[in-house]
Amino acid sequence: EPQVRRVLILGAGTAGTMVANKLSEKLDDGWSITIVDQDETHYYQPGYLFIPFGIYSPSDVVKPKVDFLPPRAEIVVGEIDLIEADDNRVKLGDGTVIEYDYLVIATGAHIRPDETPGLEGPEYGSTVHDFYTLEGAKKLAEALRFWEGGRLVVNIIEMPIKCPVAP
Repeated sequence: EPQVRRVLILGAGTAGTMVANKLSEKLDDGWSITIVDQDETHYYQPGYLFIPFGIYSPSDVVKPKVDFLPPRAEIVVGEIDLIEADDNRVKLGDGTVIEYDYLVIATGAHIRPDETPGLEGPEYGSTVHDFYTLEGAKKLAEALRFWEGGRLVVNIIEMPIKCPVAP
């Protein structure tokens, strides 16, 4: 009897979701797809850029992840604790162990405003803004709505940047 081959995807953000959907289309029933993510909510981060300019609202970029994942995929909500690559398994924070034949790591990037001098500080969220977080995009939208003009400085953070749309 043929054994089912197991694909494990860590991360159900944009990249993990795309991989899960592409694999779901290409792989037959001899494959299982499991996706692990610590959050049930999908934040479409490239859309944050459009919030300050009124093109998108937060409800356009915040949706349940299950809405975008293939029905055949098993979705596990949990925190990843340890990848044991030599044993083809991943341990979750609650002690659950998931074994795999193929592993896709799509855990994303994390915003680090502390690495850009001047971004964090007493003016952050008041006169200094970003659109790399949902909160930052909403605060920038509010600031632009009431901006009466004057000097505006746009800083492109050094490469690599999280989102190619940003510049």
